[in-house]
Amino acid sequence: MVKTSSVYSNPSRYIWSLLLTLLLLCGVDKLWAQSFPTKPIRLVIPYAVGGSTDQTGRLLAKYLTQKLGQPVVPENRAGAGGALGHEVVAKSAPDGYTLLFSAAGPLTVTPHTYPRLNYDPIQGFDFITLIATQPLLLVVNPTLKANSVADLIREAQSANPKLTYGSFGNGSAAHLAGEWFKTVTQVDMVHIPYKGSGPALVDLVGGQINLMFDVFSTAAPLAKAGKLRPLAITSAERSPQFPEVPTMQQAGIKDFDAGTWFGLLAPSGLPPSVLNQLSVAVNDFLKDREVRDILSSQGALLKGGSPNEFKQFFFSEYEKWGRIVRSAGVKAD
Repeated sequence: MVKTSSVYSNPSRYIWSLLLTLLLLCGVDKLWAQSFPTKPIRLVIPYAVGGSTDQTGRLLAKYLTQKLGQPVVPENRAGAGGALGHEVVAKSAPDGYTLLFSAAGPLTVTPHTYPRLNYDPIQGFDFITLIATQPLLLVVNPTLKANSVADLIREAQSANPKLTYGSFGNGSAAHLAGEWFKTVTQVDMVHIPYKGSGPALVDLVGGQINLMFDVFSTAAPLAKAGKLRPLAITSAERSPQFPEVPTMQQAGIKDFDAGTWFGLLAPSGLPPSVLNQLSVAVNDFLKDREVRDILSSQGALLKGGSPNEFKQFFFSEYEKWGRIVRSAGVKAD
């Protein structure tokens, strides 16, 4: 009797043999890309509900849900100026099912102000796509006797007790802009950190704090409604939405150009095909007319581009804020 091959006599071994051949021919990464995603994706937003990062992150999650065919679920993990959410993502599996919608602070500022972090801002993440940059708007409570940056400086010099400024967390762009302002104007103010822009703005409108360098998208509506008074914008040019509001440089603060940015990241080690698939999806998101209109109305400058371009942008921001932190002597509370 002729014996059959052991492979064909054992169906399971035959199937595994075929799969192994496919993996060798096509590559594991290509097969992964064809099957991604097969389950819901969580999008970690490292700030509280209601702030500009949260708003833009949720807009992206809604779009990616439609684009990828699986739910992309926003998950707010506020705390430690955004560091908590970054730690959660950095320690997650690099499989594409945990993503990070980050703003600038925890990646380019916090590493210079905290002696130790539970994540590595350089090696801990894969940079997928830079979404947008956004300036800050210097706003004050209308009860404050300041109609210009010069007025604010005079008020801060004579205030007793000291003026207070809010931020959306220690090490955030709002915090550092305030410290930079204190350094170059030689005024003293008290920093009050919050777990997100939303809670800080509530207290600013309510008069519990005096002023804030807030992200344009969340400060602008309150300024337009007369609940806050805008004094200056931190971009190099004036905003079309507030043509009467000068830039910080026009207001006499030389070289003051600050802001934040939004981008999509993942834990380091993401399969290249998944990285590229997500980058393409985000670039498509930025081409959507409705998305462009929404983000532009918030004062955002849309970016996009490749993962490598995002990484190069990150390094330039990391070095810039490092210099400013050292110059201003900013330290974590």
